[in-house]
Amino acid sequence: MRRKKRTLTLLEIMIVIVLIGLIGSVIGVNMKGSLEKGKAFKSEQAQQQIYDILMLEVARGMPIEQVLANKETVLAESGLVKNPKQFLKDGWGVPFDISIDGRTNDTFIVSSQKLKGYEQKRREKLGINSEEHQEVAQ
Repeated sequence: MRRKKRTLTLLEIMIVIVLIGLIGSVIGVNMKGSLEKGKAFKSEQAQQQIYDILMLEVARGMPIEQVLANKETVLAESGLVKNPKQFLKDGWGVPFDISIDGRTNDTFIVSSQKLKGYEQKRREKLGINSEEHQEVAQ
């Protein structure tokens, strides 16, 4: 007695395709959040490293205005950064804002608008308003 080979029906194939699409979409949504967290982490670390390297040069005696005017050169000559032009960009590829601190003129601020926007969205998602966040930060 010969057995007939069982083949997949069109309905079974469609069910498998739908399941693969569903699993893929769940993974994609989870990955998007992870990618944003990674960009935020990279930006936070780069901000601190840029600040530290440039402040080292200020501590050596170079005027702060000159350090900020030649920040790419200072980073390249430090020996700590391979690609200073890329290092001066945040996780989203937008250049950092580096400016002299208006309150104390002997230091500067390294910031990223994209990172601030990400943190604001995250606070809103968690239900923390700006006053509560400032109290927690202090």
